[in-house]
Amino acid sequence: MILKEKERTAIEDLRTQEKSCIQKYANYAKQAKDPELKNLFETLSSKEQQHYNTLGQILDGNVPDCDCNDSDGQNYAPKATYDAASNNEDKQADCFLATDCIATEKLVSSEYNTDVFVFGNSKIRKILADIQIEEQNHAEMLWKYKTVNGMA
Repeated sequence: MILKEKERTAIEDLRTQEKSCIQKYANYAKQAKDPELKNLFETLSSKEQQHYNTLGQILDGNVPDCDCNDSDGQNYAPKATYDAASNNEDKQADCFLATDCIATEKLVSSEYNTDVFVFGNSKIRKILADIQIEEQNHAEMLWKYKTVNGMA
């Protein structure tokens, strides 16, 4: 499969976004005070690496099958570390990290939502649409973390 220039550019831009997410989650995992949040960031970094790899396969001319694993957000049930009444420095720091990542997921999700229409190949569109939903799931997981910890 040969990508058109506009398609190639879209995939390269999405890969840049994914690489940034991988690095952000890895860095935030080191900064997180709560082990639950640290684990979430490590999980999300791994998921973003999968997206990055999938986009690389497309750039190489291989269109992988879509796994359509879209239940991560629905199934995520974090344990609370902080109570709603507390407002200590660790909670504030973790709240900032989670909130920042929700904003990032919104941005990346919207990029996929827009870029999916660049492609004529329906298999690629399906993969990009699936990744877009997975990005929404990441935001949902972060929101659930914030909610259970009295940060929302």
